[in-house]
Amino acid sequence: MNGVQILLIIGIGIAVSAIARKRGVEPGMIIVVLAAGVSFIPGVPRLELESELILAIVIPPLLYSATRGASLSSFGANLRAIWALGVVLVVITTGALGLIASWLFPTVGLAVAFVLGAVLAPPDTITTVSHGAEIGLPKRATSILTGESLVNDATALTLFSIAVGAVNGEHTTWQGGLGEFLRTALLGLGIGALYAVIALWIRKRLGNPTLETTLVLLVPFTAFLTAEELHASGILAVVAAAFSLSVNLTLDPKHQYPGAYRTRLQEEEVWPVIDFLLETFVFAYIGLQLKFVLSDLAASDDPGLGRTVTAAVVLLAAAIVIRLIGVEIIFGRWLMKERQVRRRAERSDRFRERYERWRSRRRQRGGEPLPPPTRKETLLVGWTGMRGILTLAAAASIPEHTSSGEEFPGRSAIQAIALFVTLGTLLLQGTTVGWLARKLRFDVSGERAEDEKMRELGRRIAADATPKPFTDTDAAFEAQRLALGKAVYERKLTEEIARELIEDIDLRQAARHTAAPTGPV
Repeated sequence: MNGVQILLIIGIGIAVSAIARKRGVEPGMIIVVLAAGVSFIPGVPRLELESELILAIVIPPLLYSATRGASLSSFGANLRAIWALGVVLVVITTGALGLIASWLFPTVGLAVAFVLGAVLAPPDTITTVSHGAEIGLPKRATSILTGESLVNDATALTLFSIAVGAVNGEHTTWQGGLGEFLRTALLGLGIGALYAVIALWIRKRLGNPTLETTLVLLVPFTAFLTAEELHASGILAVVAAAFSLSVNLTLDPKHQYPGAYRTRLQEEEVWPVIDFLLETFVFAYIGLQLKFVLSDLAASDDPGLGRTVTAAVVLLAAAIVIRLIGVEIIFGRWLMKERQVRRRAERSDRFRERYERWRSRRRQRGGEPLPPPTRKETLLVGWTGMRGILTLAAAASIPEHTSSGEEFPGRSAIQAIALFVTLGTLLLQGTTVGWLARKLRFDVSGERAEDEKMRELGRRIAADATPKPFTDTDAAFEAQRLALGKAVYERKLTEEIARELIEDIDLRQAARHTAAPTGPV
């Protein structure tokens, strides 16, 4: 792939995205379809990248960008649901789809089938969350889907690596796989936290927004690559680094410094551009492979084109059904257990006292324990199972040859199925999730009213922290930000509202410094 081809892809992606967004259509889906059509034009060359580059270049910045906008407090409050969906359900989905794939492709082997299962397992829920306010998603569902998107990628890629290793002849057991997952997860989190500490120490000493932003842009790549070199989870390393940096740079007084507002504002403009460029590239790259992948399949007797298309349809249906049933079982058991606990508390005074003490300790540590998701939220979360960037990138990153030098079994079939399933979920679920949310008629008026009350409280906190008489100075803006950060730690404000108000303060401070001078020059 040369530079001219990349520029053409990005240029066309800009035009397509502009038209798609005006019509309310997901741009990625349109780009994939158009790129797939372009691949059949005579003379269009096959674009090839090293398999390792796909994951190393695309996933870290996209994941970092998604994480930096997430709320750490909401993540912690919904950890039970996030763990169940992002880890347990992904493992179940990988296993189920792997077994189905082994039945559909009996000659490729169980390990290859599980590679395909891991590729198809993680849904790209962050796409739905990005339009949450437009389609009326409740905050609880948004928090769960956001957290899931940050965890399920790590789970799927760990399973993917284990399965690829098995194809290469590495001996793997269930116990060994679980131990490997825990080891890679903990080591990845530690590496990400370490890079965050280093970046925080360096950043305040640079004194230049361009250098500070460049430093942060390097963090996801260095954290990911270091973790992968140490056979740890690069995904969780990026998530840990992003959470640590975003929370500390915005809310922690120890990491505030003069001029930090300029860097925060600059990063708010930089990351969306990076997201767009990378997403456009991946969707276009995968679409442009379609003709050549189909040609490879047509030229092979096993699995062949017809069997692959049939398998794609079966696996698409299975992926949708497994998520719906899985979410229903996970949240349904939670709801059933909650009801059993309440009934037992009604019957036993001793149990009720112990239960209330537990709830009191939970409130002191991190707020009121959240109830199980409602039936409406369960249905919506279950339907939000579109596959996206990670599925396409993981399929593209499958090595061409095994460690023994032989061709990787079923590589073309896996890539074709990943493309078909991604397109299928985008068409079936991506275009209807907004309609479903509206039909379920979530009442978010109470949430919005509560958010507005909290904004007013935050504005009062910032105003009270401003030196009297009012002076529009850097010191006054800094005092307001510190007061909002303190209010978050004292649980007077939510992290989301505080960040929103701090961004407004950053903008006002920047406007003060860029305002045209008045009076004689």
